[in-house]
Amino acid sequence: MEARINLFENEVIVKFAKRLGAANRPIEESSLPHATQELVKLRASQINGCGFCTDMHSKDAAHAGETSVRLNLVAAWREATVFTEAERAALALTEEGTRLSDAHHGVSDDTWAEVRKHYDDEQIGALIALVATINAYNRLNVIARTPAGGYQPGQFS
Repeated sequence: MEARINLFENEVIVKFAKRLGAANRPIEESSLPHATQELVKLRASQINGCGFCTDMHSKDAAHAGETSVRLNLVAAWREATVFTEAERAALALTEEGTRLSDAHHGVSDDTWAEVRKHYDDEQIGALIALVATINAYNRLNVIARTPAGGYQPGQFS
């Protein structure tokens, strides 16, 4: 696959991505578990068909110690027994928050109740912001057709 445009060399996109990265800092610094953050980024990227972000977040999660079993089962998390109830709530929120046009009601009351059961207000704020930002990153890369496979953990740190 060849990119339509190189996002890493486009001045406007580079400036935008730096600001989006800065917007991500409060999420990274929150008490939302890092493993949950990576699962959320991976699941949204899978739903959106973003190969670049799927590659990046699966590699970053593995580099941080996530198991291959859990990474391989993110796409089928509902049937998997390897995720905590809190992670399952975060993954449900991710799916419903990513598939807004597929679910006319947005995030369901049942999913919201599960999220409320497992996370405090700071963590919920981080989850909402995380779903929004990973969807923005996914859209950048899907529109530009950024190729996947070459990412190395820590490449953008």
